Amino acid sequence: MKTRIAMRIHALLERHFPERRVFLRSDTDTRFIRLRPGTQVIGFIGSAAIVAWAIIATAILLMDSIGAGNFREQAKREQRAYEARLNLLSSERDLRSEEALAAQERFNSALRQISVMQSDLLASETRRRELETGIEVIQSTLRRTMGEREQARRETAALKAEGGDAAQALAAAGGTTDSASDFLAAALAETATERDKIIADAQGALQQADDMALEIQTLKDQNDQIFRRLEEAMTVSVEPLNKMFRNAGMNPDTLLNQVRRGYSGQGGPLTPLVFSTKGALPSPDASRANRILNQMDQLNLYRIAAEKAPFALPVKSAYRFTSSFGYRRDPKTGGRRLHKGVDFAGPVGTPLYATADGRVVHAGWSTGYGRLVKIQHEFGIETRYAHMSRLNVKVGQRVSRGDRIGDMGASGRVTGPHLHYEVRVGGKAVNPMIYIKAANDVF
Repeated sequence: MKTRIAMRIHALLERHFPERRVFLRSDTDTRFIRLRPGTQVIGFIGSAAIVAWAIIATAILLMDSIGAGNFREQAKREQRAYEARLNLLSSERDLRSEEALAAQERFNSALRQISVMQSDLLASETRRRELETGIEVIQSTLRRTMGEREQARRETAALKAEGGDAAQALAAAGGTTDSASDFLAAALAETATERDKIIADAQGALQQADDMALEIQTLKDQNDQIFRRLEEAMTVSVEPLNKMFRNAGMNPDTLLNQVRRGYSGQGGPLTPLVFSTKGALPSPDASRANRILNQMDQLNLYRIAAEKAPFALPVKSAYRFTSSFGYRRDPKTGGRRLHKGVDFAGPVGTPLYATADGRVVHAGWSTGYGRLVKIQHEFGIETRYAHMSRLNVKVGQRVSRGDRIGDMGASGRVTGPHLHYEVRVGGKAVNPMIYIKAANDVF
């Protein structure tokens, strides 16, 4: 059975692939090679496989080339869109910087106006107290003058009665004398003159009292206007700072208490006003002034706290925001890892600045970070500035917000020059943009 099947397969192959001979001839000999049907089939299958492989490989290469071209075009389009987005963000950053400078100028102007208003308020309050004292003196003088006027009236009536009795006595005696009449006339004239003078003095005192009352009312109106402007200025100044701290996840009351403990000295222009030395309760104006002074003290504490928290940008020159906080693809290994800060790309040598007051706790080389500066701030906050090309500070140095601490570079584990900026609270990395965005409408 197997032999017949083999014979049939051989006959079929003989029909399509008949046996062939390939002659090899030399100068002295002629030889040939027999190509059996099976050998021809194997050769045909091998050739067909090679041709098919070549066709498939060529198709794959063409598809890869077309796909790579499309990918490059897509990458270029995404790069152009990314650059346009970065340019837009840069424009918005510049606009926010201008707005922050304008807000700072308005804030400083408001502080100057508040200082002037405070001085005017104190002067007007002193003037008001002087006027009240003057009115009390005038009222005492007026009461005394009114009493003297009544006494003069009674004396005049008595003189008139005595003059009438004397005239009747002279008439009863049958005559008058010129000296008695002259004396009586002189006494009456002097009394009338004194009466008129007393009346004129009383009217003048009343007019002066009315004028001083009007002046006091005017001063009260001016004080009320100054108070309103101060209260409005305090509201406008304090509310954005309060909102800034809350947006940054910081409790304003806790911060103010901590700053107050560090600045606990007393005295100076923010001491509460006391106008009474008799232990009496302060007047409504004094209470109102004390409330404003308390708000000014709160504003000053906010200003101190804002200087000690990293609300500023570490880069003031032109830059590109190249990487945000959070998980991302590692540019070196390609794996997924947590990026604990934000990256600002720019030319080597771009100045870098401290974002808050603090003390330098590290200034040197650190694996991965390259040249690194660490600054310890209040409230358990630490900022880090990595991959720098040059350091301008040393360990233990005190720095203020806006002090230049070094230059941007490409030291450490990087793909290009940039600043890696971190903010850590209690040792845990947090998003630095929380603080930067919170301060957009304030600084």
